[in-house]
Amino acid sequence: MATVPNLTLNDGNTIPQLGFGVFQVPPEDTAKITGLALDAGYRHIDTAQMYGNEKGVGEAIAASDLSRDDVFITSKLNNGFHEPDVARKAFDQTLADLQVEQVDLFLIHWPLPTRYDGDFVSTWKTLIEFQQQGRAKSIGVSNFQPAHLARLAEETDVVPAVNQIEVHPFWTNEAARAASHDAGILVEAWSPIAQGGVLDDPTISEIARSVGRSTAQVTLRWHVQRGDIIFPKSSSPERMAENFAIFDFELSDEQVDAISALDKGEEGRTGPNPDEFDYIPD
Repeated sequence: MATVPNLTLNDGNTIPQLGFGVFQVPPEDTAKITGLALDAGYRHIDTAQMYGNEKGVGEAIAASDLSRDDVFITSKLNNGFHEPDVARKAFDQTLADLQVEQVDLFLIHWPLPTRYDGDFVSTWKTLIEFQQQGRAKSIGVSNFQPAHLARLAEETDVVPAVNQIEVHPFWTNEAARAASHDAGILVEAWSPIAQGGVLDDPTISEIARSVGRSTAQVTLRWHVQRGDIIFPKSSSPERMAENFAIFDFELSDEQVDAISALDKGEEGRTGPNPDEFDYIPD
């Protein structure tokens, strides 16, 4: 089985560069599917309060033969829970649902600049509390734009460990990636294959033929060689294994550049613009 590289975060902790995402996995199926991912070799699970399936992740890890230190767990704060006292209660529930005393990484899921009077800084300070208490090993943000990161830097002394943002060949999101890198923040790429949109792309297909791999593997390898963290999801054991098998080949610089050149700018987004997104679950 391939060894997944560990990347070092700005707080000194490490994170597996490849993980398994459970976005849109039904709660009733999460324990089974997460268990299959653990069996396939994944040791980094990415969940969130808004996914509604933290309990299933916790059940799968508890039922496995793995020790707690063997599995890196990420979760994220529900958009409706940004106020500090509410965030504290929600975080308590996350730990309970995951059946752990400490989560490896906890993120603000969205900045929501048009909600809460534009205040995501007090929310970030609450996550800093969680880290200082030792209940979150590392803390970070998700979907934060350059201006959002700049504001955190101006108003707090703790730099996020990661910024989880939409990145794929059709939307390379270079401004947010650059702002993150400039601040020493690692980038996690969600929707790494553009919800499957890149799989029939002629350029990626030609590269896949030349290296003897699938278009999904080539795309995931492109992310890895650019230094980003990825967590593809699948309910199929065969696809899980395929997505895991990306560390025994390399793309040339020219191939990486050719894939990067597929960027369509804003038209390439598959998800909402973080400057405008204001969804809060009922």
